[in-house]
Amino acid sequence: MKNSFKKVNIKWQNLEFGCTFELSKNHFKSVKSYSLEYLSQFLNLKVDEKLFNQNFAHSARYDALFTYQLYIKLMLQIMLPPNPFGTSRVDTPFQDHVDLKSIYQDEFKILKSILVEIKHDPNNQSKGAVVIGEAGSGKTHLMMRLAKELLNSHRLLFIRQPNNPNAVLYHIYSRILESFVEMIPSSHYSQLEYLLARSFSKITIDFLNNKEHLTQNQAKILDTLSPEPLNIYNLLGHENSDRKRKNWQWIEKLTLEWWSKTYGFGGYAIAIIKGLIKFCSYSTPLKRELVRKWLSGNQLEQSELEQIKLENWADEISQEDFSLEAISVFSKLSIVDEPLIIIFDQLEGLKYHEQLLSNFGEAIKEIFTHAPNCLIILNLFPDRWQHFKNFFNDAIVDRVSQYEVNLNKPTDDQLILILALKAQASDIELKALFTQKELKVILNQNSIRAVLNWASHYYRHKVDGIPLPKSMRSFEDEIRQELKKLREDVAWLKQEILCIQEPKMAQTTSHYQTSEPEKVPLHQELNDDENRIKVYLEEQKVLLENAYQKKVIISDSDDIGKVITVSEVFKTVKNIETDYLRLGKKKLPAHLLIKTQKQSFVVGFLHQGGSTFTSRLKNFNQLVITYKEIRFGLFRDVRESDITGKVGINEIEKLNNAPNGKFIYMEPEDRVSFELIYKLIVDIQNYDLEIDLQKALSILETLKSDYWLLKIFRD
Repeated sequence: MKNSFKKVNIKWQNLEFGCTFELSKNHFKSVKSYSLEYLSQFLNLKVDEKLFNQNFAHSARYDALFTYQLYIKLMLQIMLPPNPFGTSRVDTPFQDHVDLKSIYQDEFKILKSILVEIKHDPNNQSKGAVVIGEAGSGKTHLMMRLAKELLNSHRLLFIRQPNNPNAVLYHIYSRILESFVEMIPSSHYSQLEYLLARSFSKITIDFLNNKEHLTQNQAKILDTLSPEPLNIYNLLGHENSDRKRKNWQWIEKLTLEWWSKTYGFGGYAIAIIKGLIKFCSYSTPLKRELVRKWLSGNQLEQSELEQIKLENWADEISQEDFSLEAISVFSKLSIVDEPLIIIFDQLEGLKYHEQLLSNFGEAIKEIFTHAPNCLIILNLFPDRWQHFKNFFNDAIVDRVSQYEVNLNKPTDDQLILILALKAQASDIELKALFTQKELKVILNQNSIRAVLNWASHYYRHKVDGIPLPKSMRSFEDEIRQELKKLREDVAWLKQEILCIQEPKMAQTTSHYQTSEPEKVPLHQELNDDENRIKVYLEEQKVLLENAYQKKVIISDSDDIGKVITVSEVFKTVKNIETDYLRLGKKKLPAHLLIKTQKQSFVVGFLHQGGSTFTSRLKNFNQLVITYKEIRFGLFRDVRESDITGKVGINEIEKLNNAPNGKFIYMEPEDRVSFELIYKLIVDIQNYDLEIDLQKALSILETLKSDYWLLKIFRD
């Protein structure tokens, strides 16, 4: 280039150089080859409206023109923002997505008005609302709007689909505890901290206002809490000081007296109230997390109990009874604050398990009976709601459907506003992205999510050169694609013949290739479903990895429920049976017996601590000895506390030394894969991922062939 400049008497410039080969490797990571020919055809590049023809390749001008087109495509890839339509679904109300307030605003006002009715009801009776809409219509998105607008005043609790018919109430309570951990916007406090601060402060303030003579300390407490209830956490004394300890002891005594006068003694309520007081009185995250774990009904190690000054629950505790009473405690505390919002979402999978659906209906009825001051929302598809009405008795239906809120598809003008708002968030003009013909196709879909998905496909096609899914191509497009493939196959065949006739020419040509020889078929039609599953798994894996460190309630019943859900689905394509083992009346870890044609496996989980861990592991080891023909695997999440007791450690060693048993610590990677498989199935059942379930299972087995659970089904 320097010589060329010199020949035409142009002064050499200090030019910047970019390598399209290196840039392509960075920005097109999934392609099979980085030769100019492959990339040109893969990205549908054209010169003079003609696709790349390998018969003309390797001439300087021809390659330069296509290299220039490749460079333009790369610059678009680098300069354009990420796909503005890439996120088309809201997984939980605590996420942040673009929200067009004019959509479903009347329906939103109805839900808010119900909260006002509950607050002003002298009996604080809970009310139910069913939000009805097709898949992708925006039900969870509407819940997100509730969270955005009301989290500063109301507590919003999000419950995903239960999976274990024997632990529905415990599942609901565990998800409530997880929701309580969510932070209030523009604050340093969680939902739980807000609820407890407002409740305990209100009880304290009302008592002090009705008292004739206040001590100096009581007057100071009243002055501290009256302007801001959250002051209860930092203005009652320094950590471990006698003053703070005495103040919290006084508040605990006062609160328990209020509770006994209002609701009486009995059950687990008094112990739960004491635990909540402990939670408020501690400022160190470790102690608070231990209390939260204790509140979930789990047993703790002795060293953990000593830190928080609480006693373990009895091993014979009924998790379902305990959970219902704990939910009741939170709802009754909310009466001195604001009504709770309890949202049940992603319930479509219940239709596959009649016993689970029946127990879910009974659990909802129990919550209505024992938990006042709540707005209970069920998000459902129209056909699912009809099925629920036919399945449940009238008592349940009447309670949950005091209000029915229907979400119909927005108008085209409203959908265009949603698309424009999404594009605007990435500084893109909607008119610059889609033609009127493309926009018409996009708007013709049956839900908001489908509209966003089609906009996403078109965006990826235009910017990244990714082919449109088959379902989106017109008949003319299909014919055009087939003719194009036929021409390419003929051209490839001609080249093969030339290579046979003139091997020397082929060797010379290969000198200019930037990757492996082009004997790899350049336009092998990719399997759309497989690609969609791959993309889904990659995206969800990142989300699960990011969420791994979040505070969650890890429960035996929930994990075995996931194994049950996955097993039931695989029964439709595999010859497997499931059952449970028993050891008289002795309690065992949550487990499932999976029988294949060749072998039998027991998968169990034991995340509990304390004496519960030791006693249940002992019983599990007896099963291992008794059933020598069965293989046993017992899992414990690494995030749970270490087992320090000598007896517990010895029982772990016994299990590992058995020829047919193994104690397995569930590491982060294993946990993510486990959740990923379960989530894929549930999302397909809930139509969050539109793909045939049996086809997805086949693809999943190929992609995750080494994962232990899928290997069990295969053996």
